Amino acid sequence: MSNTIHPIHVAPIANPETVAVQGTVQVRGACPHDCPDTCSLLTTVENGVATRVQGNPDHPQTGGVLCNKVSRYTERTYHPERLLQPMRRIGPKGHGGSGQFEPVSWDTALADIATRLKAIAARNPEAIVPYSYAGTMGQVQSESMAGRFFNRLGASLLDRTICAAAGGEGMTQTLGAKVGMRVEFFAEAKLIIIWGSNSIGSNMHFWRYAQQAKRDGAKLVCIDPRKSETAEKCHEHIALLPGTDAALALALMHELITHDWLDHDYIAQHTLGWEALRERALQWPPERAAQVCGIPVEQIQQLARDYGQCFVTGQPAAIRLNYGMQRVHGGGNAARAVACLPALIGAWRHHAGGVLLSTSGLFPVDKAALQRPELLAGRTPRTINMSTIGNELLKDSSPEFGPKIEALIVYNSNPVAVAPESGKVVQGFAREDLFTVVLEHFQTDTADYADYLLPATTQLEHWDVHSAYGHTDALLNRPAIAPLGQAKPNTQIFRELAAHMGFTEPCFADDDLTLCRTVYGDKVNFQTLLDTGFATLALPDAPYANGGFPTPSGRCEFFSQRLADMGLDGLPDHVPNHEPSGSSEAYPLAMISPPARNFLNSSFVNVKSLRDIEGEPVLEMHADDAAARGITSGAVVKVFNQRGEYRVKAEISSRARPGVVNGLGIWWRKLGLDGTNVNQLTSQHLTDLGRGPVFYDCLVQVQPDAKASVPATA
Repeated sequence: MSNTIHPIHVAPIANPETVAVQGTVQVRGACPHDCPDTCSLLTTVENGVATRVQGNPDHPQTGGVLCNKVSRYTERTYHPERLLQPMRRIGPKGHGGSGQFEPVSWDTALADIATRLKAIAARNPEAIVPYSYAGTMGQVQSESMAGRFFNRLGASLLDRTICAAAGGEGMTQTLGAKVGMRVEFFAEAKLIIIWGSNSIGSNMHFWRYAQQAKRDGAKLVCIDPRKSETAEKCHEHIALLPGTDAALALALMHELITHDWLDHDYIAQHTLGWEALRERALQWPPERAAQVCGIPVEQIQQLARDYGQCFVTGQPAAIRLNYGMQRVHGGGNAARAVACLPALIGAWRHHAGGVLLSTSGLFPVDKAALQRPELLAGRTPRTINMSTIGNELLKDSSPEFGPKIEALIVYNSNPVAVAPESGKVVQGFAREDLFTVVLEHFQTDTADYADYLLPATTQLEHWDVHSAYGHTDALLNRPAIAPLGQAKPNTQIFRELAAHMGFTEPCFADDDLTLCRTVYGDKVNFQTLLDTGFATLALPDAPYANGGFPTPSGRCEFFSQRLADMGLDGLPDHVPNHEPSGSSEAYPLAMISPPARNFLNSSFVNVKSLRDIEGEPVLEMHADDAAARGITSGAVVKVFNQRGEYRVKAEISSRARPGVVNGLGIWWRKLGLDGTNVNQLTSQHLTDLGRGPVFYDCLVQVQPDAKASVPATA
């Protein structure tokens, strides 16, 4: 691939704020999407038009290769349905006809929004709530100027929990932060456990390292309820029931202890709470865990033997943990239990050993300089959990809750599609007394409920600086083209809105390049970012070979005093699902909703070429579960529980294990058979740690749909 890239000159930009409009150049950028790989991009621009987006071959982590989604980024940027001017609602909320919105000028939109927000803030600014997540992972276009705006306003704070909160908290309580081994060293591991991840679809550059290790003789094991594309390519697939990962981890500990596959010196020198953890683990023989997990006991014993033998032979064992396994009630404890394993066998001694969930804790982002919390001026607004927005929007004012939510400003997110129990989310967004502003590229499910739609730039049209959570390189994104239509960067929208609100603090005048330089301050050389597009953090190859974890004790904390001080269990344990498999006669099937391979959360769903590849929403079912219900492949089925129902086509598939159905997401609701998606069925229960959502902790029943108008096919 590099041979096709290098002949085009990557031109130096004398004035870094300008965008080339003549000739053919390549502009370095960064992928903004919620993916561990955070690729370095090269965008080919011909006479001001982006014609191709490809991976940067000079960036080792990207290696010139992009996923199918981002390689089609020009199709997304120049999409015929791109939102290119401010729009004001004139019709009913929800997806209506073409007369739902009318175009207005930026000044009209911002003046009216400011007037509405001022009136609400005069009563109580906490009645205004921001709602955002990882529509862009950029530090500048996410929470820099936006953070300043909402801090100055005194709006409610948002607990951004919807993806990674439980696992992140589990790692923090065990290792001290979201830290781990460097991803490139997986290529040298002799055992790789891929736990809760379909790496081929969601972490393809890690998969390149895993494949290298496999070619060099490593054994690959995938732990996942679904037989994903990744599971098919591994030597072993352990298809445990959703929410039972901690039981499996504890049983592995049991086997390491009883066979003495333990690095006693590492445990003594660099861990805390070993005796208590040992006692807990000995309560979990493989037979007990096998029953809880719904897997053969021999699989547990073999995995423990493989892991333990790496200690015996002095070979590196590496665990690639991902966020699928923590979207259940016990997700935080499960992450804690898995994070304990490398210390037991001294895997951290090897640069190719340890565990990796996220590297984000390694990046020296100066969030205070970006978001300026001093603008709160001593105020302590309440915090709204984004994962329970369905409930929160339906609450009235009370002393416990505070003021009723009167205004919602949504950016970098699509909550009507992605938040759990979407029936309640829709009910909340449909409130006529809720003032909603949405910054967007397209008219998403959430945009359908907006009072104002404000056109935002895509990654090809603005500046940004990125950290990563799957590798250790900081990246810079240059604008490759001028903004299309009247689109503006999020930062500029919040600057102009601040001006209309009368905010005069000098920080609201900072331009985007100034914000880019602020992200890392002097911790990362900004000139290196300008010159090459990326900068690798200076980190040791084996950061915890001699302990030195960023915990209060400096050790891997099997026992967390911080959790104990909160009245929680200081040791990791198996915490059963809110809705455990087999616990309900009415809803006997567990449902998980892993991402469709060609989408990323709800992004790219409206890119036609990708949607054509993906086909349509489906529910994967095991043949036994389908036969018991008289369901054939291609038949429309009703999936339902106490929270709602969802009509979708069934697909009889070996990817589903018995007792578990896979509702691939996250499709826009408006593209579903009945205007819903899988989140009609998920709950607003929260995880044990981190206050996160439990998307994969969901019981359902499935039956043939009596109303089906689509004929079933064999």
